[in-house]
Amino acid sequence: MCDVRVRGTGVTNILKLQSLEPAFGTPKVEGHYKVYFGSGWHDTPLFKLENLGYEHVLPGPSIIMNGNSTVIVEPNCRAIITKYGNIKIEVESTLNTVTVAEKVADVVQLSIFNHRFMGIAEQMGRTLQRTSISTNIKERLDFSCALFGPDGGLVANAPHVPVHLGAMSSTVQWQLNYWGDNLNEGDVLVTNHPCAGGSHLPDITVISPVFDNGRGHHAEIGGITPGSMPPFSKSIWEEGAAIKAFKLFPCSDEVAHKIPGTRRLQDNLSDLRAQVAAHQRGISLIKELIEQYGLDIVQAYMTYVQLNAEEAVREMLNSLNGNLVTIEEEDYMDDGSVIHLKLTIDSDKGEAIFDFNGTSPEVYGNWNAPEAVTAAAVIYCLRSLVDVDIPLNQGCLAPVKIHIPAGSFLSPSDKAAVVGVNVLTSQRITDVVLTAFQACACSQGCMNNLTFGDDTFGYYETIGGGSGAGPTWDGTSGVQCHMTNTRMTDPEIFEQRYPVLLHKFGLRDNSGGTGLHRGDGAHGANYLVTKDNQRVYLGGKNTVEVQAGEILQILIPGGGGWGSPL
Repeated sequence: MCDVRVRGTGVTNILKLQSLEPAFGTPKVEGHYKVYFGSGWHDTPLFKLENLGYEHVLPGPSIIMNGNSTVIVEPNCRAIITKYGNIKIEVESTLNTVTVAEKVADVVQLSIFNHRFMGIAEQMGRTLQRTSISTNIKERLDFSCALFGPDGGLVANAPHVPVHLGAMSSTVQWQLNYWGDNLNEGDVLVTNHPCAGGSHLPDITVISPVFDNGRGHHAEIGGITPGSMPPFSKSIWEEGAAIKAFKLFPCSDEVAHKIPGTRRLQDNLSDLRAQVAAHQRGISLIKELIEQYGLDIVQAYMTYVQLNAEEAVREMLNSLNGNLVTIEEEDYMDDGSVIHLKLTIDSDKGEAIFDFNGTSPEVYGNWNAPEAVTAAAVIYCLRSLVDVDIPLNQGCLAPVKIHIPAGSFLSPSDKAAVVGVNVLTSQRITDVVLTAFQACACSQGCMNNLTFGDDTFGYYETIGGGSGAGPTWDGTSGVQCHMTNTRMTDPEIFEQRYPVLLHKFGLRDNSGGTGLHRGDGAHGANYLVTKDNQRVYLGGKNTVEVQAGEILQILIPGGGGWGSPL
């Protein structure tokens, strides 16, 4: 036995906040002591935390002890005991600093709220990782968590998967429009359909109306091949269960019927529960923030952090040479389909137009891209070009317009196959945008997907490749770059949970692309070594039945070089 899974169900008060009784009378002083502060010696009262009540106010200087720690309240400050027994200290210089009436956000408070919002998303991510079951979420970290404002705009995120984060705002806004006033406290929404702001079907988005949000890639969601990433799917029904809008709670008993054909239903249900647990963590933290500052102030700073990101992008566009610049770039998919971009930058106004007219029509294949994915690629590139520490949020898109021709493979019909959008098309869109800005050479151009399985399980992996070189740096080998940001499964976990052996994993010798700054520019290749030691070339993508003892060799592509090598 090499793998044991245990799930416990019960009720606990360990993580439940305990309310204090309201304060009566003046706080009890345990004694007075001489304490030296910057202005000299002060007669300082000592209080014990267990004897204090909700809304007790202790002016500084004072000492608060709770048996494990000592809190010093300096002169001209005051300590307030909160409803849940925490000590809130108001410093003289920041008293009443945060007010909704401000026309410009306080710089210090803006930084605090930026990090508080991002911290909530990070805590959600840690909860999801700890409570999930599947290798894809628990080990590979193929998930994203973020906070959204009342209008569904992205406010802040943890540094998870860019292709998720940039697209989730479209998902939240679609659900807001769909459900309207039919949203209640405790509702948990589930969706994965491309026409509802999704990307591909394995990415299931769970939304709780506080509002916070999380998206996780489920390695098995049905479809015609194990791993739910069929290389040759031609329509969306071949790729797995498609859910436009469904309330996981209060309708949790029906969720199994929404995922027909999945080979690992229990893993799906367990990971959905983990996503809900992550939401509960996020909800408690955002409510704590609201209790501390008030709803109006929290929502105001949700707007301020987006305005700050907008200003940062405008300044980046302002810094580009030329008043009105038009640049055209394009890249090709393996079948010859073209991604065409006409980029118009108005540096005076700090605005840009991303016009994808000239892009090829919807394809009879599975690399069609919902519009939300193009927006995700653009917002990722803009954030990468900004040399300021800001969270990736909806404000990055405020100074730009994105035009996508309807009927192109960047705006396909709702029946089109889309499973390759995240792992292939999003990377090509990113390369086109960064090339237009002359930021760096093209990357590996895909995420190097591997899936395998049988009727009982499906495994999914993205394998790191090469990033492109730039004006002052060489490309990097063996990394997850751009729209992916996942780990690879550890070899020990890989061999323990699946009926396979990993023979070798390493960098390819002499694979660097040429240039003033070298890339990692070797082409990719896939081979099957049969039991009689015959090496068979599989092409760029394929589906093959293998026998015990056969070996799959994957040689991943690299990134491009920058400049002339001469």
